[in-house]
Amino acid sequence: MIVHDKFYIDGQWVAPHGAETFTVINPSTESPCATIAMGDATDVDRAVDAAKRALPAFMATSKAQRLDLLRRILVAYRSHYEEFAQLMSLEMGAPITFAREAQAMRGVAHLTEAISVLEKFDFEWNEGTTRMRLEPIGVCGLITPWNWPINQIVVKLAPAIAAGCTTVLKPSEFSPLSSMLFARVMDEAGVPAGVFNLILGDGLTTGARLAEHSDVAMISFTGSTRAGIEVARCAAPTVKRVAQELGGKSANILLDDVDLEQAVTKGLAGCFTNSGQSCSIPTRMLVPRALMAQATDIAARVAADYIVGPADKPDSRLGPVVNKRQFESIQAFIADAMAEGATLIAGGPGRVAPYDKGYYVRPTVFSDVTPDMRVAREEIFGPVLVMMAYDSVDHAVDIANGTKYGLAGYVQGKDPARVQDVARRLQAGTIHLNYPHADFGAAFGGYKQSGNGREWGKAGLMEYLELKSMVGFHH
Repeated sequence: MIVHDKFYIDGQWVAPHGAETFTVINPSTESPCATIAMGDATDVDRAVDAAKRALPAFMATSKAQRLDLLRRILVAYRSHYEEFAQLMSLEMGAPITFAREAQAMRGVAHLTEAISVLEKFDFEWNEGTTRMRLEPIGVCGLITPWNWPINQIVVKLAPAIAAGCTTVLKPSEFSPLSSMLFARVMDEAGVPAGVFNLILGDGLTTGARLAEHSDVAMISFTGSTRAGIEVARCAAPTVKRVAQELGGKSANILLDDVDLEQAVTKGLAGCFTNSGQSCSIPTRMLVPRALMAQATDIAARVAADYIVGPADKPDSRLGPVVNKRQFESIQAFIADAMAEGATLIAGGPGRVAPYDKGYYVRPTVFSDVTPDMRVAREEIFGPVLVMMAYDSVDHAVDIANGTKYGLAGYVQGKDPARVQDVARRLQAGTIHLNYPHADFGAAFGGYKQSGNGREWGKAGLMEYLELKSMVGFHH
């Protein structure tokens, strides 16, 4: 049993003020795997005070000094790589192979990208007779989710440090173990006291206090749209910057010239990534009506081959979902889809044989889904794909854009000009053309209720900076 009873504040491991504890459940077994301390408003205040005290000196550091710190963090992170993979596999059910190749890898990828961006970045330049200058925004509160624990920490923390900001991190209580290891990494890398602070707690107590704190200049939040609205409401009275990466319901448009076998197979793999617990995955597959019967046959066959099992088994392709609440929510979505008349072609309700313990969801595919159904409108956050027929490209674009979300979109087809034309018409922050490899320099973020602001690459760094105009600098 892992016990974390201290927070990392002002360069020290300190006992929390809050007396509450939280039991972390291993979703593969439903057994307790850790106990963590839960902070309160006083803990938030202590962490913010430390960040505020550290700010003047850290703002004054040179680009070279911050690059050196980021490189030390990367070295320390790599030295704990396998431990990160094991902890994320334990706490949120990522199959160990996926935890190594995707979850832990993202820490290296985003730190490497942040270093590359900072090396080339200019903080000052001339516009006519005015000197433009980018300066760190100040103390940043970082609130991260459980589904990609380290990915979401690093895409916030690395650019904040690159910018010269100080930080208070509040990770999800459902995946705190990798976060605590990350605090050790920061300590080993020699981050100056107060530049990075970590507290644990829930959203209603510590998250809300961080968002409303008058000494916090910016909140970067990743989570549900519902929770994001509350964060923005808490932040509004102090007019702080709020960057949000929220929910998604991304459409995957298969054009009529597509290699159907490949497009459906890869589309399913995308939707089932991380057991469907990703905000930007292609959860709505839009297929030409004439190809739908063929596409559903492929989807049913491919879905049946997915091996679901415990996170520590190397051959598990899908692990459990994170907790009981998530499992029950997904089951309700599946029941609603069946009640509304969608056709179940793979998976369905109930537990996965032979497991009577563990939050395993059957990889599920529905066809004959219409845009008015709940499974077509709301984010499910589980391994559930909905297949929808369209009659023309205009119709497909209308379906894709007909949602409150706009995080990502996907377009597949053999004619690059057609694919690019459709991509331009989709109202979403990231469009993936023909299943490309990840580009960690791309800007990541959403339109509409999928959020405000961008992460990853140069755009991610810009979020943590304020723009100053020094007029009359040149005469």
